[in-house]
Amino acid sequence: MDTAVKAETRKEYQRSDRDTGSVEVQVALLTKHVEALTVHLQSHKKDNSTRRGLITMVNKRKKLLSYLSRTDNPRYKELIQRLGLRH
Repeated sequence: MDTAVKAETRKEYQRSDRDTGSVEVQVALLTKHVEALTVHLQSHKKDNSTRRGLITMVNKRKKLLSYLSRTDNPRYKELIQRLGLRH
């Protein structure tokens, strides 16, 4: 993923000017990365190392979303609405 895309995503989902590691930013970056890897795997079906990395990222995103759901449910609902995820 390009650094410009990362910076733009970070700026869109950060909670304050210096925020780089909140749950929202982490989930948004993982979602962008998952989308990029999904496109890659559609044309490279036998790339199993990328598939394994994709599964790892999806699981990490799921854990972060679960944490956010437990701790601050309104923020969780807003985030999945903004990202277009369904849970």
